[in-house]
Amino acid sequence: MTDTDTPSGRDRATKLFLKYQHVFVFLAPVAFVVGVFFGPLAPADPVPGYWTNFWWLFPVFLLGAITVNTVGISGSALFVPFLIFVFPLFADPLEAETLVKIGLISESFGLSSSAIAFVQYGLVDRKLALSLVAGGLPFVVGGALLSFVTPEPVFHALLGVALLAASLLLFKADLGHGDTADSDDSHAAATDGGSNLPNDPDKLGPAGVRVDDGAVTRVDRDGDTYEYDRGGYLRRFGNYSVGGTFQGLAGFGIGELGIISMLSSKIPVRVAIGTNHIVVASTAIIASLVHVFGGGLVGGHSIDLATTPWNMVVWTVPATVTGGQIAPYVSAALDTETIKQGVGALFAVVSVALFLMAAGGV
Repeated sequence: MTDTDTPSGRDRATKLFLKYQHVFVFLAPVAFVVGVFFGPLAPADPVPGYWTNFWWLFPVFLLGAITVNTVGISGSALFVPFLIFVFPLFADPLEAETLVKIGLISESFGLSSSAIAFVQYGLVDRKLALSLVAGGLPFVVGGALLSFVTPEPVFHALLGVALLAASLLLFKADLGHGDTADSDDSHAAATDGGSNLPNDPDKLGPAGVRVDDGAVTRVDRDGDTYEYDRGGYLRRFGNYSVGGTFQGLAGFGIGELGIISMLSSKIPVRVAIGTNHIVVASTAIIASLVHVFGGGLVGGHSIDLATTPWNMVVWTVPATVTGGQIAPYVSAALDTETIKQGVGALFAVVSVALFLMAAGGV
């Protein structure tokens, strides 16, 4: 082995992290819950049952996280409508500011978990992800700042527009094209580069990668082969700029429009879903930070973490992290076309309800 073939400390650390990513990922919500329970922001003398009142949010957010991460869209696209329409049937309604906090905190953990799982599965294109994050980030920040000065009826109307557009695009999208190409029986050799598929030292995850004049050949952890090119940057930039604005404003949008733009530029569906998770997770975290600290920049409110309903997020965060880890296996095993149609129909129904709220009908 030559010096150039010797893995660097960073490469060894990355490989170790991905090998044991389940352990590291599940330690994060444990540390979060412990920090919340014993931290200074939790109630000093909570009423009996305070920490167990919302246990039922765990299965709801678990199912939601599996669904959105399997299709490759933002978690808030389901979580925010659920908290607006369904949650008040079982508990006191939440203020808009609280909805944002719960959605962003839960989504950031869940998307990060799922992104790491897709990296470990070998379904993330690093170069595509970096270019999309860089292109969409200014619009995410702008949308997040815009949220501080947007009246609530306008906010509901914009949410309705975003969900209706996402519904139409999901029904038009072909989530069956390019699922897999050839399957290689020599899985270990293929996913480690192998003699016929050079190992890209800058790749994410265990996939073998070869690039010839822009044409990419990728082999995932199971040995399935995906062939595509990275063309169509301008088309994707248009979708990610609009989606990024909605991502900052409402907590979702870049995932929905982003997955459509990648599929329309012939990126294989599982690579598109995996890569989109990096984009959505990165922008969700940035949007969360702007929502927490950016209100003063535009004369809006700043989110007060002390008023966060910690007895809710101690259930929603572990749920979204668990759902994010399960999603890659569901994506590989189930017909994503069926899931896509169900989510699209749900988006259409919720968008109508949001339009009624905006018009004062609800």
